[in-house]
Amino acid sequence: MVRTAAFILVLAGTSWALLTFLSKPKDHVMDHHDSNNTVLSIGLHPGAVDYSRYPGLDAAMLTARIEAGEAALRAAGFDLISCRLPADADAAVTTLRECVSRGTFRVAMIGAGVRMAPEHTLLFERLVNALIDISPGIRLCFNTSPETTIDALRRWIQPR
Repeated sequence: MVRTAAFILVLAGTSWALLTFLSKPKDHVMDHHDSNNTVLSIGLHPGAVDYSRYPGLDAAMLTARIEAGEAALRAAGFDLISCRLPADADAAVTTLRECVSRGTFRVAMIGAGVRMAPEHTLLFERLVNALIDISPGIRLCFNTSPETTIDALRRWIQPR
């Protein structure tokens, strides 16, 4: 009888926890109360991109798109440190460490150019693991293009 009662209590507690989790809003914007809204924007330097994979895109066009995206972020109230990386994983981690030393970040946005090209899988892994080591507790978000960065950030942080 005692085992049955204990089992029912555990089952009820588990059901309550699951119901609480599932009933939370689907919007994952984090509600932080500190004043640090600085975002670390991580992506390949336009000079490190293999443009043969992207017909119609070149370094000048990508640079313009990145700069327009960053201007839109600042206009929307986000503080931003841009970290443009080489394609070499070791050099990229070194550059990332230099960028992270320039501030305290709640969110790091890792661009699609790093994540979506199969040849950058090792680079992506190294960056994620370095961020976890350097900035425990940092949140990661991901865009699909420079133009979707604001949406990616808003899922985790609100501008000042």
